[in-house]
Amino acid sequence: MPVGLKAPVSLRPVPGVRVATAALGGRSRPRDDLTLFEIVDGASCAATFTRNAFCAAPVTVAREHLARAVPRYLLVNAGNANAGTGTRGIEDARRCCAIVAEATGAPAETVLPFSTGVIGEPLSTERFENAVPNVARALRPDGWLDAAGAIATTDIVPKGVSRSVALAGGTATITGIAKGSGMIRPDMATMLAFIATDAAVAADTLRSIAKDAVESSFNRITVDGDTSTNDACVIVATGALGNPPVREGSADLPALTAAIGEVALELAHAIVRDGEGATKFVTVAVEEGGSRAECLDVAWTVAHSPLVKTALYASDANWGRILAAVGRAGLADLDLSRIRIWLNGVCIVSAGGRDAAYTEAAGTEAVSREEIVIRIALGRGEAHDRVWTCDFSHQYVTINAEYRT
Repeated sequence: MPVGLKAPVSLRPVPGVRVATAALGGRSRPRDDLTLFEIVDGASCAATFTRNAFCAAPVTVAREHLARAVPRYLLVNAGNANAGTGTRGIEDARRCCAIVAEATGAPAETVLPFSTGVIGEPLSTERFENAVPNVARALRPDGWLDAAGAIATTDIVPKGVSRSVALAGGTATITGIAKGSGMIRPDMATMLAFIATDAAVAADTLRSIAKDAVESSFNRITVDGDTSTNDACVIVATGALGNPPVREGSADLPALTAAIGEVALELAHAIVRDGEGATKFVTVAVEEGGSRAECLDVAWTVAHSPLVKTALYASDANWGRILAAVGRAGLADLDLSRIRIWLNGVCIVSAGGRDAAYTEAAGTEAVSREEIVIRIALGRGEAHDRVWTCDFSHQYVTINAEYRT
C-alpha cells in the first residue's frame, strides 16, 4: 500500500481551465483513460520533457507544437505509451491532435498530446475519433479529480494537490495532478504532471519557474532508476485572476515561485510514496559536500542501490550496504575518516567504520519505520542536496513481471 498517502478528496477548479475524462474502450475493465484539458486563450505555458533518447511520439509532437503556438488543449491517454512505434507513432500522435482540432475548432498545433502505458504497441486512433467529441462536450471547471484517476496506470492512489497564494492582484489558485508509480527517475527537464494557476505570469518567467520547480521536485525522485520515454510536466498560467503579470523583479515572484514549487514537490513525493510495491518512503540527504553535484552523485548511488533498497524493505539495518554505495559513487580523494552516516538520527558510521555507540537494536528500530532519513556527511565542504526514493519489495517484481499480462 502507498506509504502515508491518501487520495485527494477534492481539487479546486482553476479559472481558465476546463477538464473532462472519458473511456477509450480499449481496456479489459471499463474505466476513464482519456483526459482533455482546455486552456483559455491568452494563457502562458511551460513544459519540460524526458531526456530519454527513445522519447515517445507524443513527446516529439508536443515539443513541435509548443515551439509553434501557445497550447489551448492538452490530450492525455493512459494504457498505451505510443513509444517505440516509429513513424507510425508520430503520425498517430498528430492524428490525435487533428481529432481534437476537428472537435473544438482550434488549430491542431495548439494541441499537446501525452501518452502513458505499455511501450511498443500501436495507438488505435479510431478510439480517439469516437471518444474525443464526447469528452470535448463534457469539459467543465471541476474535472480535475476525475482527471487524476484517468491519467493513472499502475498507480494505486490518484495524486492531486491544490494550494492558494496571496498576490498583489488577489488570491491565486494552484492545482496540480500527477501520475507515476514505476519506471520513475525523471530526467527532464511513465511520469506525467499537469499544474495550473489562474495567476497571470509572463511566458519567460513561467518557464523559469517551471525549470526551478521541476529541478527541485520531479528531478529529485526515483523509484527504480528508469527514466521513462514519456516523462512530461506542464505548467499553465491562465491569467484569469487579472493580476498584474508576474515577471522578473515582481514583488509577487518569490511567493508564486514557492507555491508552485510546493505543489510540484508534494506531487513528486506522492509518486514515490505510491512507488510500485513501496513500503518505505526514504529521504537520502547528503551534506558537507565539495559541490552539489557530488552530493547528488552520492545520493543517487545510495537511492538506486538494490542492496540498500531491499535491506530497507526487510527493516535490516545493514549499514555496510550504504557505506559501500557511498564508496562507489565516484568521488575523488574521499577521506573515509571524515564520513558520518545516520539512519533516522541513529549514527551508524563515523571515523571510517561502525560508530562506537551504535547498537543493532537502535539501527533495527530506525529502519523499521515507514519513513526513513539516510543522512550522509562527507566532511568535504558546505554543499548539500537530497533525493527521495522508496524500498524494493517482492511486490515490485510481481507488478513488473506481470505488467502486460
